[in-house]
Amino acid sequence: MRMSVLNGAISIVLGIAGGIAVGSGVIALILVLDMIPRLAQLTQSYDKTHWYEGALIGGSLLGTVADFWHWKMHGVLLLSPIVGLFCGVFIGLLAAALTEVLNVLPVLAKRLGMKPYLFGLLLAMILGKMTGSLFDFFIYQR
Repeated sequence: MRMSVLNGAISIVLGIAGGIAVGSGVIALILVLDMIPRLAQLTQSYDKTHWYEGALIGGSLLGTVADFWHWKMHGVLLLSPIVGLFCGVFIGLLAAALTEVLNVLPVLAKRLGMKPYLFGLLLAMILGKMTGSLFDFFIYQR
């Protein structure tokens, strides 16, 4: 009895800690990439920035709750292309923001005097991502 309560308490604490870590990481990534200000700049809608932020937070919250309670939507075949379009727009914005960050790397390396080490820096980033993906695929998923 005590062990199952202890296991449950540890699971709750780890679940909450993991959720906070992942959520904070996603929001930090979006903030570092300046997606919302860049979107407002491109669309010339600085006055609607709070709507973009609210949509991001609301979508994250709704997605989390839907995943947590295993919500399923039946009979909404017409809604799927619209949701897919919004997901594609988000992925496109994320890819564009990442491209801008990668364009900043050579300029930053030049200003910091790291231009001779740029190849090694990019190689370390690529190898780190590849190693993490392989670890997740072969070790963690088992």
